[in-house]
Amino acid sequence: MPGKTLFDKIWDSHVVAEEEGETLVYVDRLLVHEGSRHSFTMLRNIEMPPYRAEQVFGFADHYMPTETTEGGIPGVRDNKIRGMLELMEKNTSEVGVRYFGFHDPDQGILHVVPPEQGISQPGIFLCGADSHTSTHGAFGSISFGVGASEAGHIMATQCLWQQRPSPLRINIDGTLPFGVHAKDIILGVIAKFGVGIGVGKAIEFAGSCIERMSMEQRMTVCNMTIEAAGRMGMIAPDETTYEYMEGRPYVPRGKLWKDAVEYWSSLPSDEDAVFANEKTLEVEELDPMVTWGTNPEMTLPITGTIPFPEDAENEDQRREIQGALDYMDLQPGMGMEEIEIERVFIGSCTNSRIEDIRAAAEVAAKGTAKVEAWVVPGSKSIKRQAEAEGLDQIFTDSGFDWREPGCSLCTALNGDLLNDGQRCVSTSNRNFKGRQGPNGKTHLASPAMAAAAAITGKLTDVRTLE
Repeated sequence: MPGKTLFDKIWDSHVVAEEEGETLVYVDRLLVHEGSRHSFTMLRNIEMPPYRAEQVFGFADHYMPTETTEGGIPGVRDNKIRGMLELMEKNTSEVGVRYFGFHDPDQGILHVVPPEQGISQPGIFLCGADSHTSTHGAFGSISFGVGASEAGHIMATQCLWQQRPSPLRINIDGTLPFGVHAKDIILGVIAKFGVGIGVGKAIEFAGSCIERMSMEQRMTVCNMTIEAAGRMGMIAPDETTYEYMEGRPYVPRGKLWKDAVEYWSSLPSDEDAVFANEKTLEVEELDPMVTWGTNPEMTLPITGTIPFPEDAENEDQRREIQGALDYMDLQPGMGMEEIEIERVFIGSCTNSRIEDIRAAAEVAAKGTAKVEAWVVPGSKSIKRQAEAEGLDQIFTDSGFDWREPGCSLCTALNGDLLNDGQRCVSTSNRNFKGRQGPNGKTHLASPAMAAAAAITGKLTDVRTLE
C-alpha cells in the first residue's frame, strides 16, 4: 500500500460512518461569529443544547465596529450592528460557549484569535462559519468553512456529512526575494494556476520556501486557498509549528504536550504518499503582486501592464477581461504603477497579524499618507503588542488611522466601507465587485505594498522606496 498524505491521515482518523459516497466525520472544534445566529436558532427550535459546548468558540468580528469601542455595545450607533452583537452575547451565554466578545481582552477575528489561544492545533478537524477557515490548516489540520445549517448540525452532533476531497500538493520552492511576501506567493499561485485549481481538492502546501516560513506567513498562504477554489489548505506541522504553539492557553502542557508533539510528528505526508496532482511554484520568479481585476486570478506583478481583451485565449475569457476593465475603469496597456488610488486598508484575517503590521509600519515610516489609510489589527492582543512596540505611533505620525480590531473593510458589514466607486488597495482576500462597498474597486496586495501605495497615492513597487 502507498503511504498516506497529511490529509489522508487526519481524515481517516475522523471517519464515523460512510454511506453512498459521503462520509460522516467527527468535528473537533467549531468557530462561530455574529452572523451564526441561525445556527443557534436551529438548536433552540429543537430544544437541543450543543453536544460539546466546550468545543465551540464564538467571536465578535464581522460586525465589530473598528472606529471606537467607547461606550460598549450600547454606544454602537447602528441599530442593526448593535443588535447582532447583543444577540451573539445572548446566544453564547445561554448555551455556555466561550465567547471572545466585545468586552473580552482577547477579542478579535475568528481566524486570528484561535491560533493565538492555541485552539488551532495539528491533526484536528476544525470547521468555522466563514470560508477562510482554511487559515487554520497552516497548523496541519483539516479546516474549512461551513454554512449556518452545517454549523448547527455540528453543534448538535459534533459530526458532519462530507464528500471526501482528493489531495493536491503545491510545492513552493526557493528563497523569497526582497520585497516579496507570503501574500505575493498565494496571489502568484492563483495567477499561475487559476482560480479553479483547487476544485474538489485538499491542497497541501510544501517545499523549501514553506518550510522556512513563520506560522504567520503560513497562515496567509492557507487563508486564500479558498480563492483558488480549494476545499481546504494545509501545511505539515514541524518544529516551527510547535515553537509557536507551546505555552498557549488551550495547548496541552507537561506530559500531555510531549505526547501531543509525538503524535503531531507522525502527521506529515509519507515520502511515498500519492497525490491526485502536483504543481510547483519557484518563488524567485515572483515580483510583488497586485490584482487588477475582479477576481484573484486577475493578478499581475507590479511591473506589469493591464492586458488587452483581444489577447485572450477564447471568447469567454475576452468577455471576462473586458467586463473587469469596465468595472475597474482601467485601460489595456497601462502600467500597474500608473493606477492612482483613494483608500488603503491594512487588515483582515489574511494580513492583520503582528508581522504584517511590522512590515507595513516599516514602509509607512518612509513617508506620509497621501490618501485615507486604515490599519486594523486582527485582535486586541495584537493591538497591545503593536502599541508596546510603538508601531501605532509610526502609523499615526505618518497619517494612517490606527483602529480597533475586527474584520472592518474586508466584509463591509460593520459600518466600515468604501464610498461609492472608490479605489482601494487592500490586504484582504477578495476583490469581487462591490466587496468593500458600492462599486468599490479593490486591488489586493501585501501589507508592505499597501503601505507603499498609501504614501505615494498610487500602486507602487515597494522595492523602489528609499
